[in-house]
Amino acid sequence: MLPIRDVVIFPYMMIPFVVGRESSVRALEEALAGEKKIFLATQHDASVDDPKPGEIYQVGTVANIVQSLKLPDGNIKVLVEGLERAKLVSLNDEEGFFRAVVRSVPQKAEPSPQLDALVARVNSLFEQYVKLSQSLNYETTIAAVRMEDVVKLSDTIAANLQISIEEKQELLEIFDPAERLNRVADLLDIEIEKLNMDRTIQGRVKKQMERAQREYYLNEKLKAIQKELGRGEKAELDELKNKIEAAGMPSEAQEKAMQELKRLEMMPPMSAESTVSRNYLEWLLAVPWKKKSREIRDLAQAEKVLEEDHYGLEKIKERILEYLAVRNLVKEPRGQILCFVGPPGVGKTSLGMSIARATGRKFVRLSLGGVRDEAEIRGHRRTYIGALPGQILQMMKKAGTKNPVFMLDEVEKMSMDFRGDPSAALLEVLDPEQNHMFMDHYLDVEYDLSQVFFICTANVTHTIPAALLDRMEVLRLSGYTELEKIEIAKRFLVVKQLKSAGLTEKNLRFSDAALQQIIQSYTRESGVRNLEREIANVCRKVARRVVKESRELQLVITPENVGDFLGVIKFRDMLAEKTNEVGLATGLAWTEVGGQILSTEATLMEGKGRLTLTGKLGDVMQESAQAAMSYIRSRGHQLGLERDFYRRMDIHIHVPEGAIPKDGPSAGITIATTLASALSGIPVRCDVAMTGEITLRGKVLPIGGLKEKLLAAHRAGILTVVLPKDNQKDMADIPAHIQKDFQLHFVETMDEVLQIALERPIPSLAARVPKATLAADFPRADIPDQESLTH
Repeated sequence: MLPIRDVVIFPYMMIPFVVGRESSVRALEEALAGEKKIFLATQHDASVDDPKPGEIYQVGTVANIVQSLKLPDGNIKVLVEGLERAKLVSLNDEEGFFRAVVRSVPQKAEPSPQLDALVARVNSLFEQYVKLSQSLNYETTIAAVRMEDVVKLSDTIAANLQISIEEKQELLEIFDPAERLNRVADLLDIEIEKLNMDRTIQGRVKKQMERAQREYYLNEKLKAIQKELGRGEKAELDELKNKIEAAGMPSEAQEKAMQELKRLEMMPPMSAESTVSRNYLEWLLAVPWKKKSREIRDLAQAEKVLEEDHYGLEKIKERILEYLAVRNLVKEPRGQILCFVGPPGVGKTSLGMSIARATGRKFVRLSLGGVRDEAEIRGHRRTYIGALPGQILQMMKKAGTKNPVFMLDEVEKMSMDFRGDPSAALLEVLDPEQNHMFMDHYLDVEYDLSQVFFICTANVTHTIPAALLDRMEVLRLSGYTELEKIEIAKRFLVVKQLKSAGLTEKNLRFSDAALQQIIQSYTRESGVRNLEREIANVCRKVARRVVKESRELQLVITPENVGDFLGVIKFRDMLAEKTNEVGLATGLAWTEVGGQILSTEATLMEGKGRLTLTGKLGDVMQESAQAAMSYIRSRGHQLGLERDFYRRMDIHIHVPEGAIPKDGPSAGITIATTLASALSGIPVRCDVAMTGEITLRGKVLPIGGLKEKLLAAHRAGILTVVLPKDNQKDMADIPAHIQKDFQLHFVETMDEVLQIALERPIPSLAARVPKATLAADFPRADIPDQESLTH
């Protein structure tokens, strides 16, 4: 027995092959020494050099060795003729080669009309197959299969089919001649369809190639005709020259363009360099050199546009109107670089579009999120294949004017890698002292960006490089109040979503209370993006009912039926504690989606003076807790504590919602109040919230995010708030209707905080808090006014 690879040998098939494996050579020699009979079976995997019995197909062909020739390299070239198919019964390799016991099955087909029809069909299909196949000789192959014997016919055709080894082995394993002939017919159908498809594709490709050659020939002929008429390449170059002269380029750029045009004249039209030069000239002509938008300088019209597009944002609108006022007085003012900083969804990008509309300029937007290649800003040099200008000049081409409103979105989300730092490239773009001679690597000429109104947007500023931030005027857009969100929803969001859903104002109306319920219970954001999604959700559900029930359906959304459309409440505001408790104080925190209240707990245990901090606190917040602990220890005597109280007890400070990371110094006075309450046993007032940084000497330092924190306290129902004295100036940003509800205490020291926040004063500390009666101790000229002494 000889295992063979990459071929299946059928009965009546004569085929040569080379035998090289040692075991196969020995098996062949053994057969040659005997009756020259050998059993040939295909192995499963052709890459296996030493197949095991289980890796060889069980059905093979008993063959007669017709001829053998030993080659110089030790291999044997052999010619065999298949005699009959046989099935393996047993196999052993004890003699260094395979010796097999096989069982042959007699092959005979009973004549019948059906079989005659099948033979005729197979002959017809095979003739078609040979005609379509390019690798088979038609006359030779057809002559070989002209026979009446069904057994021999099926095996001969199977041997000539160009199909996979697995499919050929499947045919070999079919012992019934009629069944085998049926399977051959099926395979012929499939292969003929494949060959027809190949021929169609080849014909199509050939036609395309002929068309391309025809076009090339006609183009060359057209060029020759145009040359005879005097309208050839020269006419096109003259047109380019006229465009360069009319483009209004600076002298340096025009000189460079003319040089490139001369180079283009000397190049062969079909050369690669010609294409590069032509692209360069097209880009030079595509960017706007002198075309400008005619600006709207009417302040009343600009103010009207801004009010139509956005509600609130008074400071931003004021700054835009100031800019327009300066434009009215100065003929050639420098371009402005503003940076809108605020949480997602407060309208930074749409405000840029509104500014463009108010000023009558074109608007273009470039998103910088994820940009990490300096060439995105400045472009690639022309030495690179497929080089292009940077996105700045591409956007200027898109705008078509030299004074558009250019928005650089998500400027804080740029990164850098081995290809350079795009933020460093932006330093030149956003510097009014430099951007009048911006140099793009591709154009390699100075381009004036000084008349562009650049607006950057960012969610935070700490990730923006300091040098880049220094070049921009930062305008902060804090979160909207509830009343502002309700007004925005009524004026813009509801109208927009009704139109998107195909509804009318008669079909659906939102009450103010329902909008307030959606804002409080289904969104948690500073902007209005999620609010718009929830309104859209309601509109879609109502649209479904309108289609299903009646187009005259009228619905009013109220707090009672909001849940029917939006499901269960998604968010619950953390409300203030109802009772005064020892070791529990309420702080105020700022987040990117607004403010929230933050409870702080402290508990005492017997121990050795260890301070434990939990609640996923950041390094700065942990340091604030250490500073608060040091302050309490320094005030131990005034708090009525024993000198070494901290040596006999462990203190555990925890800030709930432990899965949420927290950081920042503004919880300092809250932690100190919590510790003072826990150690003195005096409860903290549950109706007081506080925020401020603490020093070791007990001074209270200012904090940020005041508006968001006060709004959070207002939502939670806490109307008495302790704030740092230095934050009094920031009250101008707080809406008047919010301020009037609060009782605010502005403090300078921690002693004042404890007097306000604790349920009852600590006598020894009360004497230390300055009061108006102490004014007599000051020299006459230095007496503070009565208003400042009140605090």
